[in-house]
Amino acid sequence: MYPNAYIEYLIHFHGDRDYFECHEILEEYWKEEPRGQRKPHWVGLIQIAVSLYHQRRGNWKGAARMMEHALAILQKEEAAVRELGLDYESLLRLLGNQLDDIIHQRAYKSIMLPIADSELTETCIRQCEKLGFQFGSDSDMANLSLLHRHTLRDRSEVIAERQRQLQKRKQR
Repeated sequence: MYPNAYIEYLIHFHGDRDYFECHEILEEYWKEEPRGQRKPHWVGLIQIAVSLYHQRRGNWKGAARMMEHALAILQKEEAAVRELGLDYESLLRLLGNQLDDIIHQRAYKSIMLPIADSELTETCIRQCEKLGFQFGSDSDMANLSLLHRHTLRDRSEVIAERQRQLQKRKQR
């Protein structure tokens, strides 16, 4: 019913709180669709994870910008959000509160996306247990590798792809 990438996103979002991995998983899934057919709600979910990643690191400007973009997208995507088993009104309220925390530079704290589908929640809990994560854990601030995850990855593919796209644009 739900794409595997979305379930993986939820597992990392609520399990180990690896927002960087959330971003990677959904971005890869989103890019599987051809340009012009990509669904904006995936970008909204990606931007929530990126915002929390920035907030946790104290990058208030980046966190605010991403959360503002996520809210703007998801406000226009009610049907898609509901199809993903999320409580639409609760999600918008949660994100608005999170944006307020970011704007006022309040310390990061983990949040739970409001999953309305109990079967989806149970699936995520079971998968978290298999991976050794505790669903709903808030101990992520103790894991320093999560705070600096972007500095630990191999970016050669991303850089090469950007170069290819730049060359394509120059040839037009």
